[in-house]
Amino acid sequence: MKKMCMAAVMVAGGTLGGYAQQAGDVSVKLRGQEVKLSGMLPAVGAEAPDFTGVDGSLSDVSLNGFRGKRVVLNIFPSLDTPTCALSVRQFNQMAASLPNTVILAVSMDLPFAQKRFCSVEGIENVVPLSVFRNPEFAERYGVLQVSGPLHGLLARAVVVVGADGKVEYTQLVGEISEEPDYKAVMEALK
Repeated sequence: MKKMCMAAVMVAGGTLGGYAQQAGDVSVKLRGQEVKLSGMLPAVGAEAPDFTGVDGSLSDVSLNGFRGKRVVLNIFPSLDTPTCALSVRQFNQMAASLPNTVILAVSMDLPFAQKRFCSVEGIENVVPLSVFRNPEFAERYGVLQVSGPLHGLLARAVVVVGADGKVEYTQLVGEISEEPDYKAVMEALK
């Protein structure tokens, strides 16, 4: 297997980082250690799989509830890590300049922790969603870490869903401890 020399590699309207193999056999790295994932991100042009997450008020929120708006899924392992926290702060800043766009910060963190983080950090432009009781999200989006020290948590990825519910862009970050390519996300949103 050939090692990728960049954190993420552009492929067919999105990016796939780490080692790209065939469907169901995708892996990324965590501090250089290979981590296998449960599947692949949805294909660009495909209908984005609907899912339900839990917001800070413990209400269920579905992706389909945002139909008519563009949605950015900022997917990550946990707000209790510096890189994940940084990505939410960065997307919060970006969201202010994105009309008709909602950014969902998706992790398995408990809604209480997400709410506390957003309150302390002044996060107002991002909607935190916990998928702790909705395992179908990780399976439908192929981002469940099935090996490695963070086994059971989500990998780092970004998915842009158009107002029509179709996937417009994907980015699977090849090294989980690194940030997503924000510039590429912004380009995809133009």
